[in-house]
Parts: sequence; C-alpha cells; structure tokens
Amino acid sequence: MSSPAKKAQSPVPEAKSPTVQSPKGKTKSPTPGPASPTPGPVSPTPGPASPVAAHDGAPTDLLSGAHWGELEIPDDGDSTLGSDAESSRASISSSIMEYRTISGRRYHSDSVTDGEYWGPNDEKAMEVMDIFHHAMTLILNDRLYTAPLSKDIKNAIDIGTGTGLWAVDFADEFPTCNVVGTDISAIQPSWVPPNLQFDIDDASKTWTYPDNHFDYVHIRWLCCTMKDWPSLYKEAYRCTKPGGWIEHLDSDVHFVCLDGTMPKDSAIAQWGHIWTEVERKAGVIANMLDGHMENGIKEAGFTNVQIEDYLAPTAPWPTDERQKQIGLFQYISLTSDVEGFLTYFLGHVMGWTENEMAKYAFILRREYKEGKIHANSKWRVVRAQKPVDA
Repeated sequence: MSSPAKKAQSPVPEAKSPTVQSPKGKTKSPTPGPASPTPGPVSPTPGPASPVAAHDGAPTDLLSGAHWGELEIPDDGDSTLGSDAESSRASISSSIMEYRTISGRRYHSDSVTDGEYWGPNDEKAMEVMDIFHHAMTLILNDRLYTAPLSKDIKNAIDIGTGTGLWAVDFADEFPTCNVVGTDISAIQPSWVPPNLQFDIDDASKTWTYPDNHFDYVHIRWLCCTMKDWPSLYKEAYRCTKPGGWIEHLDSDVHFVCLDGTMPKDSAIAQWGHIWTEVERKAGVIANMLDGHMENGIKEAGFTNVQIEDYLAPTAPWPTDERQKQIGLFQYISLTSDVEGFLTYFLGHVMGWTENEMAKYAFILRREYKEGKIHANSKWRVVRAQKPVDA
C-alpha cells in the first residue's frame, strides 16, 4: 500500500516573497561540459501537420493571437529586452544529426521519433536548458534530487536529459554508479565522467533496458512532451529495481500571484491559458500538476508516493537575496528564448502568425523585465518507490 501523498505546504505567506523548502539531499555545483560539436546538415523534412483537437471547448479567458498582433509596440531602443539572458554554453550517427528546421529553428531528427516535441535543439535552446538546470538546483536548495538514495546505487537513468548537465553532475556525485541519459536529440557533450553514457532514444516508446535494472529513474521538466504518461511510468516501473526510486519534477503552466499584481489580460497571466489551449488541441499534457504525475506513478505500481510543491519567483523582484537569485535565473531561462517556447505549437497548432508571436514575446519579456507583476512558477516533485517484494 502506498503512503498518503503529502503536499508540501506552500512556502510563501500571502503577499510576500516566496521561499523554497526542500527535503534532504545535496549535490555539487553544476559541472559544465565542453561545447558540443557542430551539428550535421539540416534535413529538408517539413514539420508535421497540425494535430486534430483532442477536446472540445476553448478556454474563455484565452486572448487570441490577433489580440497581440494588433497591439502597437513602441520602439524604445531597449535592446536588452531580447539579450539580457545571452550566455555561452555527440556525435551519434549522420541520420540522428539530420535535424529539421521550422521557422528558422532547429528541431530533432525524424529518424529518432515519429512523435512531436515542441522544443528546438539549436545553440540558443541549449543555453536555455543549461540556465534552467541551474535554476532548478537553486529551487531544490542546491540539490539534484530529493529521493533518499544510498551512495552505493549501481544504475540510474535521466529521461529527457537535454544537454546532459544533470546527468553529468549526478555521475560526478555517484562515481560508482552507471548513469544513462536519454534524449531524442544528440546535443550532449562528448567529454563526460567515465560512468556516464548518453543514449538517443524515444522514452515514449518501449524502453530498451532490462527489467529490474535501475536503482533510480529521474525525470525533469517534460511538460508538453507526452500524450501517454501512464505508459511511460509503466516502463519506468518495469525497469526499476525492487526498492528503487522514481522522481519526477515538473511544473504548472499557470503562474501564481499572491499579491494581486498580475492582471488577467497580461502576457504573463495569458501564458497558462495559451498552453492549456495547446493541450486541448494537440493532446499533449501541459498541466502536469493536475494529478498526472502522482496518479500515473501510483497506477504503474509504485508505492510510498511522496509529493512536494515549490513556488519560485519568475523574476528578481523579491527582497530576500536567495529568492532574488532564484528569480534572476528563472527570468533568464524564461526570457532568453521566448520564441523557442512558442514557435512550434503556436505557429503550427494554434495558427498564430509570426507577427502575433513576436509581439506577444516582446510584451512578455517587457513584463518580466519591469518586475511589476509578482508571478511565481509552481513546481512539483513526486517521488515513489518500487516495492521491495515486487
């Protein structure tokens, strides 16, 4: 029997700067890897057709793309709106490196998966992934994980590893553990700890790993990537060793404001409505905090299910120094490449024009930079254990 899920009390008192609590566990500071090799030629394969709507009934609070496209954008000469977050941050096979190009952005190869992933994998997107990794370790109080792992675990896997920084840091912390990072894009560094390997694999399909193999399965920020989370959790359960742990960290697409500073028609407030409509039309799961994680993990067979929620500022508006730092890194990761978040789904699923997306992105960046809206992102950690007698 699983223990009752415990929702961590919101660490933020009403109308004050949020604080982040975290369970025990620690990590080294992130270990940067070397620059990734130059990718191969771009595939001429066009993007997939827009999916059929999965549900009926568009949200009434959603403002259309035309709303943003009709707005006048003043030329204030502030070039930092698009460049505040600029910072610098393999080779598998020629077919894997044949990436697609959509609206000038590079995406994963069709040879790896027949599914749809919204995020580009070019250099700009990779920088955002690295910044995001640091933001997440700050939110977890400089930790990579919260599961009660022993230091002698033998096998661990990171699903959707991205640029691989989490896997690199975890392999450094557990030098006797064989660590695998999987992704559909070959954008990971080639110079890594000797106990780490990267596999180019689609986690939405049957996993190629043996039964009862991993001591720890790690999943982080795969919002809008899956249509069938229960099947993924069942694969994780099959491949997890009895007594092993699964941990999934993901977010809510709706931002939380505790002091009334977020107007309903602001670009920040509309973010959640936009991604909820993406979920409705594309059939992917955007609102991860609607019970998908804990319910799917429990239904797969895991027990001892534990839940913790975190609020973290989306810009450096708090007065508390640590919260200001968290807000800064979230601000950078959210504003460095707004277009990377928007281009695929808004352009190819929701039918927004490039002008509409560009104006919405401009206003969103401006609101974040001004700091007048005290928005917080909500993150949830769900960890659970495979029964010892499974």
